[in-house]
Amino acid sequence: MTAAYDVREVRDDADREACFGVRREVFVEEQGVPRELEYDTYDATAVHVLAVRADGLPLGTGRLLHGTDALGRTGGDASVGSLGRLAVAKAARGLGVGAALVRGIEDAARERGLTAVDLHAQTHALGFYERLGYEAYGPEFPDAGIPHRAMRKAL
Repeated sequence: MTAAYDVREVRDDADREACFGVRREVFVEEQGVPRELEYDTYDATAVHVLAVRADGLPLGTGRLLHGTDALGRTGGDASVGSLGRLAVAKAARGLGVGAALVRGIEDAARERGLTAVDLHAQTHALGFYERLGYEAYGPEFPDAGIPHRAMRKAL
């Protein structure tokens, strides 16, 4: 597989469906997250970011919650966004897609005037986020039956 791809904010329904397809592959099919937990009301208002190969193949996705949607995940701080639903298709892992998606979400947060980004990382992914400048805080907690830690990065 070629490593040539672009990361962009979702532009239309086709992009949004591509994001949902990657999330279904990674979270629902690979990790066993129930479909009803994977998709939520925040999908309608979140900023979705998509990594797509030149031939149109979706490689990965993530989303940014901001404003009132993010308050429950950021300790009530409206200046902090919430990165979530970061997923890279199995065939695209190891190409830097995940890091590129995180940078794209951080760019979207900066464009919206946010000062930091929080996320809830699966514990096996802590090192990945630490390498991108995130710091863990608080205790481990379960989400969809998977252990997580809260992390934050100032922008």
